[in-house]
Amino acid sequence: MAEKARTKRVLVAKPGLDGHDRGAKVVARALRDAGMEVIYLGLHQTPEQIVQAAVDEDVDVVGLSILSGAHMTVFPRVLEMLRERGASDIKVVGGGIIPDEDVAELEREGVARLFTPGTSTADIVDFIRSI
Repeated sequence: MAEKARTKRVLVAKPGLDGHDRGAKVVARALRDAGMEVIYLGLHQTPEQIVQAAVDEDVDVVGLSILSGAHMTVFPRVLEMLRERGASDIKVVGGGIIPDEDVAELEREGVARLFTPGTSTADIVDFIRSI
């Protein structure tokens, strides 16, 4: 008998001082409505808090929403800490205001995908299902 595929578990967090979380909540709701288990950490999370929750919750994906401009610090730190914790199998995706050249660099560093404003929630759901 074939084993049933595990439901994707996704942690959604807002790192740093950015206080705008509407987009993160919209994405979290779309993922939930698509049948995924979503853990929403909310605003003002540190990379340490995010990685700890990701490991504790045994998630498949960490989704970071960032508008503050700190993406070149936060994303690499989360990736580094996941590797240090032996959890490099957890994929990291993100969204926010991120310049194209930074998107390319962050994807080279290991971010699975970055979604910029205007990306449909269906595209985000489809990508997370595919990883």
